This record gives sequence, structure tokens and C-alpha cells, in this order.
Amino acid sequence: MTSSEDQSEFNRRDFLKGSSLATLMTMLGGVRLFAQAAPEVAATAASGARVKCAVIGLGAWGREILATLGRLPQAEVGAICDTYAPSLRRSTSAAPGAAPSADYRAILDNHDIKAVIVATPTYLHKDIVLEALRAGKHVYCEAPLAGSIDDARAIARAARAANKQVFQSGLQMRSDAQRHFLLPFIRSGALGKPALARSQWHKKQSWRFASPNPEHEKELNWRLNRATSTGLIGEIGIHQIDQAGWFLGAQPVAVSGFGSLLFWKDGRDVADTVQAIVEYPSGIRLVYDATLVNSFDSAYEVFFGSDAAIMLRENKAWMFKEVDSPLLGWEVYARKDTFYKETGIALVANATKIAAQGDKPAQEPPAIPPLLSALQNFLRHCQLLDAAVEDYVSVYGADDVSGLNEQLARLPRAPGADAVEGFQATVTAIKANEAAQAGTRIELKPEWYEL
Repeated sequence: MTSSEDQSEFNRRDFLKGSSLATLMTMLGGVRLFAQAAPEVAATAASGARVKCAVIGLGAWGREILATLGRLPQAEVGAICDTYAPSLRRSTSAAPGAAPSADYRAILDNHDIKAVIVATPTYLHKDIVLEALRAGKHVYCEAPLAGSIDDARAIARAARAANKQVFQSGLQMRSDAQRHFLLPFIRSGALGKPALARSQWHKKQSWRFASPNPEHEKELNWRLNRATSTGLIGEIGIHQIDQAGWFLGAQPVAVSGFGSLLFWKDGRDVADTVQAIVEYPSGIRLVYDATLVNSFDSAYEVFFGSDAAIMLRENKAWMFKEVDSPLLGWEVYARKDTFYKETGIALVANATKIAAQGDKPAQEPPAIPPLLSALQNFLRHCQLLDAAVEDYVSVYGADDVSGLNEQLARLPRAPGADAVEGFQATVTAIKANEAAQAGTRIELKPEWYEL
């Protein structure tokens, strides 16, 4: 359970953070699309008892999770865990009241801990998650679920069977209010006839970390070894590839991949540059590339159609319309703002009248990190589920299993990736990585996605 350190884990945080690109995009003729914070995300207080939780795996991303939990009023971090003592020590300041442990089993034996967030290296997820579910814990498991389809399937099956527990996969984009706001634009025909999708992740970094202990250095650099890593596509591309399938409403049918070790020739056997073409049943293809060699143009996603294209970049979005595209109804109400003699149309999610926007330019809502939304929704589900089970059992007893299941099925749920979605995304990512390693095309069999 050796954690990754700072540099390698910046990929997720840098990929999902936000900064101002409105001027640039509007100069290019972009229509700015942005969502106001959804009630689940914008809540400043949580109802119900705080959820006592633990973070297992305290690399840079685990510490980011720990810091995010500190912002959530419904979270109480009761324990932290890592086998690497320096990571454990440096995390105590972010959770001063949490009990440190080098053995995750001590956390699972603690009946006060109700939920665990698993942020260890991918290949270590399986045993920890399965034991946590058997111990009755709610589980948030980082993506990908596992390094093999069999391990991911075992996790998803166990999670699906644990009906009194919440399981959420770490596909943060599935919880993001901005992306849920864009979903109907893409699916309802605002793009016209969908044609293709493109996404990329560029970051110049080695993914290698030094350690005075050779054995620990090998464990620390698990991402550089094919035996323990799903590569750039599996560890990074899973988020963007999953988003494409989610937006398009389809499971992929084939993937072609290419991978090369071009720059970081330091003994690793994992490619530092990869490309993939993901095919969908409608004939649409996602073109994806990622590299550790060059940072130019960073990360973004674009969905192209006959009437418009939608770009997502640093958790913001713009619509670029074709000159022959029809006027959309919402454009009548949208605010028109001028930037450097260019005019863009800002879309505010719940502005339905011009009067509602007044005479001032539309105000951009504060950016909500997808990780914050994902963890908030996870904890909220834990609160709801625990309260529902307690209420039902107190009235009808613990023997009415079918009645309890029906009651739990009716619970409201905020956005988040469940076990099935996490499993299916993992299958695609693993096969895309295999295609890149072999430089070939793989047809994705439907049975691979079945539990």
C-alpha cells in the first residue's frame, strides 16, 4: 500500500482544476456555458450525523482527498492509513484528530469508522475494498477500480451485493455539476449531427520518484511497471474516455491504441506517449492522446457536431457554433458580453428570463472542484442510507429484507459513479492500455462488461 508522491498525482488535480479562459474562448467565437452550483454541491451544511471516515493511501492524491474532506461539514476523518511512515506523518496536520495506522485492517476493525476512501495504487485496491465491504463499510474507491478485469469485476459484484452500503467509484466527472449541465446539450441535439470527439492530456513530468531505499523506490514507482500499472490511458485517460461514453450514451465497441517510450528512457516499460481511437456503435470515434513528454495545450475535451462544437477545458465549457446552424431557443435569453471587440453568449443554468439577469453582465459562479462534489455526494449517500436502514429496521425489524431493499431503492441519489459504471470504465481503460501496448485494434466484447 505504498502511496504515490507529489509529482505523479498532480495529473488528476491539474487536470480537474479551473482557471479563467473566458476571454480567449470568446475571442475564438465561443459561447460560454456554465452551470450554477447545484443544491447538493452548494450546501454549506449537511443534515444528519457526520460520517466518520478514513482515508487509506496518503500519497499526493490521498492528501488532496484528505484536504477536501476537511472542507465538508458532513465529514469527520477518524483515521488515516499508509504503510509509508513519512506519508503518514505528513498527513496528520490535515487530520489532527485522526488515528494514524500502517495497517488498514485496524481501520476496518474500528466500528466507529463508517466509510473508507481507498486511494492506494490501483493494483492494491481489490483486497482492501473487498475486506472493507465485508466489514460493513461504505466505500469510495479511486478509478480505475483495479488493474485487471477479473479484479474489477470482483469489486463491482461485491459492491452491488452490499445493498446496505454505499459504493462509489472515483470517476469525479460523473459528480460534476458543470458536466451534468452540459449533458442535455450534447444529447438533445444542440450539436446537430454528432461527428466525432477528441480529448487529450499533456504534462511534462517523469512519473518517477527517488527514494534512499531501493525496495521502496520500486514500490513508489509502481506506475512505471506494466505488471502493476494500467499506463497513461488506464490511470489518466479513464476519466476522459468514460466521459465521452457517458455524454454519447454508448458503450464503445472497439479501441485501437499506440504507445511509445520516447523520452523517459530510465528503465521503465510503460509508454510515456500514447494515442487511442475509441469506436462507438453509431460510427462516432473518440481520438485520445496523452504524453509525459510535453505540456503544450494541457488537457481538454471537444465534441463536434454539424451545428456546433462544445469544448471542456479546466472544468469550464464553451459552445462554438457553425455559421449555418439554427438559432437555439435558449440563445434568446442568454446574456451577451463583449471581450476585445468580440461577442460571446454566456449561459447561466437557471436564467429563464432576460429580466432575471438584469443590466449587469452574467456572473460566473465559483468553480466547484469535481472531487469536492464527488466526496460530498458520497457522504450524503452514506447519511441517507444509514438513516433509511435505521428507520426501517426500527419499524419493521431486520428480517424484512425485501421490504428494506425496496425502501433503499427509492432513496434519492446525487450524481456519482456507481459500481457498474466504475467497472465498465475500468474495462475500457484496461483494454485501451492493452491496445496501446500492442499497437493494435481490439474489439470490445459485450460480455467483458457484464457482471
